[in-house]
Formats: sequence, C-alpha cells, structure tokens
Amino acid sequence: MSRYIIALDQGTTSSRAVLFDENGELLAVEQQEFTQLFPKPGWVEHDPEEIWSSQETVLLDLIKNNGISVNEIVALGITNQRETTIVWDRRTGKPVHNAIVWQDRRTSGICDHLKKAGYEKHVREATGLVIDAYFSGTKVKWILDQADPSREKAKKGDLAFGTVDTWLVYKLTRGQKHVTDVTNASRTMLFDITKLEWDREMLEVLDIPAEMLPDVSPSVSHFGDWQIDGVSIPVYGIAGDQQAALFGQTCFEEGTAKNTYGTGCFMLMNTGETMQLSDNGLLTTIAYGLDNKVHYALEGSIFVAGAAVQWLRDGLKIISEASETEGMAEEVRDSNDVFVVPAFAGLGAPYWDMYARGAVFGLTRDTDQRHIAKATLDSLAYQTKDILEAMQKDAGVQLLSLKVDGGAVANNYLMQFQADILGVPVLRPEIIESTAQGAAYLAGIGAGVWKVDDLKKVQKIDRKFEPVLPETDRKKLYKKWGTAIQRTLKWLEN
Repeated sequence: MSRYIIALDQGTTSSRAVLFDENGELLAVEQQEFTQLFPKPGWVEHDPEEIWSSQETVLLDLIKNNGISVNEIVALGITNQRETTIVWDRRTGKPVHNAIVWQDRRTSGICDHLKKAGYEKHVREATGLVIDAYFSGTKVKWILDQADPSREKAKKGDLAFGTVDTWLVYKLTRGQKHVTDVTNASRTMLFDITKLEWDREMLEVLDIPAEMLPDVSPSVSHFGDWQIDGVSIPVYGIAGDQQAALFGQTCFEEGTAKNTYGTGCFMLMNTGETMQLSDNGLLTTIAYGLDNKVHYALEGSIFVAGAAVQWLRDGLKIISEASETEGMAEEVRDSNDVFVVPAFAGLGAPYWDMYARGAVFGLTRDTDQRHIAKATLDSLAYQTKDILEAMQKDAGVQLLSLKVDGGAVANNYLMQFQADILGVPVLRPEIIESTAQGAAYLAGIGAGVWKVDDLKKVQKIDRKFEPVLPETDRKKLYKKWGTAIQRTLKWLEN
C-alpha cells in the first residue's frame, strides 16, 4: 500500500492542498482562491468560514481527483499565513469577527501607545519582535474591544483565539483541539520565545485573558486527528508559512538562509539553538521545534512582494497574468531609471515604518507599462538586498548563496536580477513549493516516514543564477533605491 502525506497550505489569497509521496515527490496540487475584504483603507480581512470551506474543499478534491484511499494517507501537515487573527465562540464554533489579516494596519494607534508606554525593550527581548500592527497581539485586543469589551466571555473561556493553523485544527477535529505550534506562537507578540510560554506582561498590557489562548507544542507533534470515512488521519506537523519554507529548503544548519517570494517576501536565516537579537531591524523568531529542541532564526519581512504584481494586474490593469512581467522587463532590461517602492502597507524590515506609503520615482515622458512592470519586479530584489545586508551584519557571516522559493521564482528575469543586485548565486529548487514541502516534511517526520538526515537527499536544484552585473553598476542602482526609500518614509505623518 502506498503512503501519502498531504500538506494544507493556507495562504493569504488562496487555500491549497498538496500531495506528496513517501519519496518526497510532489504529485498533485488543488487550489482555490477566496475573497479579500477591504472594509476601510489599510484594513484587510478574511471570512474565517470561507478560509475553512476553501481549505476543506481542496483537501477533499485532492483525495478524490487522485484516486487515493484515505487509508493511504499517513499524516497531514499544516502551514499557514502567519499573524492573521481569528477569535471565535467556543459554544457555537462561530467567529465573532472576520479574521484580521497580517497586512492590516488598523492597530497602528495601539502600537504607538505601546511604544510611548516604553514596551519596545520588553517586546524585543521576550518575543524577538518589534512593536508593529503586523503581529497578532494588537489584533486580538482590537477584536475583543469590539466583541467583548468587558472581557467577561473571554475570561470565562467562552472565546478562543487562534492564528489560522489553530482555526484549521479546530475545524478538522470538530472542535476537539485548540492548539498551535511554537513557530506560529512566536509571531503573536504574546509569546516568550526563551521561556516557550505565553508572556504574562503582554497579555496584561493588551488586556487579553489567558483563558482564550491555545496550547503550544513543538512543530512536530500530534496536534489532533481528522476523521473521514471512519479513518483517523493525524495532524503531525504545523509551521507558519515562512518557517515551513525554511524547513522545506533543508536549511537545518546555522547560517543557511532562504527567501520566499509570495504575497509578501520573507528571508529567514537559521541561527541554531541560540536566540540572537538583531541590531539592524530584523526579527528574531522560532524556526521550528523538533526533538524537544527549538531552533531560532533571524527574519526580514517584506510586506508587499507578489502583491505588487497583483497590483499591476488588478489595480493598474497593465497585465492580465503575472507571467507577462518577465517578457516586459526583458524588453527594457537596460532602462534602470524607474523605481517602484511598493510600501502599500508601510515598510517592514529593516525600516519598520507603519506610515510609509507606495511611490513611483523617475517617470519621464517615454515611461510605459514595461518600465513600471520591470521596476515592480526590481523592487522585490532590492527589498531582499536590504534584508540580506542587515542579516549579514547581525549574524556576522557572509552568505555565499541564497535559496529561493515561492511563485515569483518562476520569473527568470527576477531571479537573474536578484543574483545581480546581491552579487551571490541564487539557487532555485525543482520543487518551488517549499512551504508545502516543509509542512509535509514535518508531518512525515512525525509519522516516522523520514528522519531529518533523509530530507537533504530529496532536494534537487533546478537552476543556479550567477551574478553578471558589474559591481559599480550594482552599487549605483542600490544607491538610487535607497534614495527612493527615504522619500517614502513617514509619508502619512508628513
């Protein structure tokens, strides 16, 4: 009998189910987009019930369309959009508010209050994060202020908080499990990543009752069981999407790094079992929990990456498919005077400016759609260099190559420009679904299918992009990018 592992990859714009065999080969994918809600400028929401229904649909479709028996599925792994926050009523199982998405900026004022009250040092040292509307903690407070201002329901344990992984396990187990893993907990701004427990001081200052928090386990754990056709299928692995991609890229050694190009763009570097705080605007986060050990990572978060290409399609309507940007950029490859700073939701690492906004610089009369498309792709590479520069300073190591994954890495122009602007080779794997792959790896380890040492044998490189841009040109372009960034900072305050 065959043995299969299914990764549930619940992302910001779509839910996916990905089928892997016991050799680590990706066999099939089912995907379904769901509704993006923008009730006010800077606000981004999802319907939690639609998140679940879309995820359940692709899971069932994957099994049906590939003719596999549920008895052949040895484990489920879950990876998810991080920081997105859901609060629901335990008695009814119904959300009390739409999910507040990681991109949402409505709690910027709460963050300003925390900074003025002097909590930045505690947040950094306990949670590894910075105070920003990006993280879950202030989102939980905001939802409670609307749905349970007196906190009576939450204090009685009638309300439950969870990130998307928690919500999916709750639904898969029909309300039996309220759990999360260390990687997702580390993104809430409520979790002490040294003590590996919820941080009482942050719960108190944000007025969040501990009774509504999930239990926290290592990334490889038995999180619960999904019952289907009389068969119990265990959930053995959970990790937030970026940590899952780090694991999927087999970045197990200290100093190894990957960059994921998704809706946002996220670079993580494994720093081993030592928590290392950043002096250069990066986050310290938990990479994964395995065998009663926790590995840490430095992370740089770019809020808008693939979403900028979506803006070209849906906002400016200058493309109909993301793939068109490669040819457009190639046509004007030597035209380097236009810069797009896609700070649509502020700027993440290393700037952490909630009040920056997007801009286009260097427009002239002969600028057309191709230049805008090229500059948008270039912005992903420039932002990645911003993070790599900070990461190398913090870690004290020089990165020799960068592993990449995510949908945008199929764009050969972007990957070549990324290598050029970094000055190091960029390695694209055969399976670019590293996020789902990481979730499958974690679940497979839990199910006894693999050991960690087995996983490197599965990894195969599709293409290595070598830098060809002269160093003088690289420095000149990067300096112009820095000028563009400076002119977008504190835009709203000004």
